[in-house]
Amino acid sequence: MASDWIIKRYEETDLKRWNEFIATSRNATFLFFRDYMDYHRGRFADCSWLALKGDSLRAVLPADITSDGTLRSHGGLSYGGWVLPQAHLDGSDLLDIFTAACHRWREEGIYRLDYKPLPAIYAQRPSQEDLYALFRLGARTSEVSMSATIDLRVSPVFNKLRRRNLASVARLPIEVAETEDIPSFMRMLSDCLRERHDVAPVHSLEEMQYLTRLFPSNIRFFATMLDGKMEAGVCVYDTGLVAHAQYIATTQEGRKLNLLTPLFNYLITEKYADRRYFDFGISTEDHGRILNSGLLRQKYSYGATATVCQRLILDI
Repeated sequence: MASDWIIKRYEETDLKRWNEFIATSRNATFLFFRDYMDYHRGRFADCSWLALKGDSLRAVLPADITSDGTLRSHGGLSYGGWVLPQAHLDGSDLLDIFTAACHRWREEGIYRLDYKPLPAIYAQRPSQEDLYALFRLGARTSEVSMSATIDLRVSPVFNKLRRRNLASVARLPIEVAETEDIPSFMRMLSDCLRERHDVAPVHSLEEMQYLTRLFPSNIRFFATMLDGKMEAGVCVYDTGLVAHAQYIATTQEGRKLNLLTPLFNYLITEKYADRRYFDFGISTEDHGRILNSGLLRQKYSYGATATVCQRLILDI
C-alpha cells in the first residue's frame, strides 16, 4: 500500500547510505553516485528523494527542481528514474512508491514531474517497472530520442565503407591508444563542435579533469594520432555493462582521412569487447523531433541498431 512508504527528501547526511544503495542496485550507473551528481551543484538545485519502508531504504530518485517548480530527473545527468534494489521490489511496489511520492510532492508544492527513465541497456536486470507506473498514473511522452547501440554479444559487422576505410587508413603512420592529454582532446572537441554545430561542449576542461580524477576507471579518453598530432578522439563513459561514447571529436584532417574508423574499431573489437553494449549516443535533436539521418547511418555502419531514450511528463 502507498501508505506503507515513507518518501524523504535527500540530505547530505544521507550521502553514505545513498552511495551504498547505488553500488548494489540493479539499475544504477556511476553517474548516480553523489560525487558525480554534486560536482555541478551550483548549476542545479538538487531535489533528490529516498523511498523507505520502515528503516529500510528501497529506492532513490536522482532529481533537481527547476525555477518553475518542476521536479526533474536530474538536469546534470543523461538519464535518471527510480533506482531499485537487486530484488524483492516489484511493479506493484513501485506504483505504490509513485503514489506516495506524488502525495508527498504535492505537500511540497510540486505539481509536475519531468522524468527521464534509464535506457534499458544500462540496467543489470530488467527494471522498467517505472514505465508501467507512469502509464497507470497518466503520464505523457514528451521526448523520444534514438541512440545507436552495438550488442557486443553478437560480433559486430562493419559495412563495406567502414571496411574500406580501415584498409586505406592501415597504410598511414597512425597510432590508436588511450590518452591522458585531456586539454588537447577538449580543444579538438570545442573546435569540432563550433565548426560543425556552432555549440560548445556541455563540460568544461576543468570539469572533465575533475570527473576523470573522481572516476578514473569509468571516464577515459582515446585518440588516433597522426605524426604525433591528435586528429580524432573519443571520451568513453564506461558503466561496466555499456561503453558509451560521451564525446566524439575530429579535426578537419581527421575527418578527411576517416581517422575515427580505426579508433572505433579498436574500442569495439578490442578495448571494450567484453562489455555487453557499445553505445554511440543519440542522433536526434529538438527532443527527438529531428533525426540526423546522416549521423545515424554513420553509426549504423559499425553494426549498431536502435536504443530509445524517453522522457515523460506527469502532472501531479
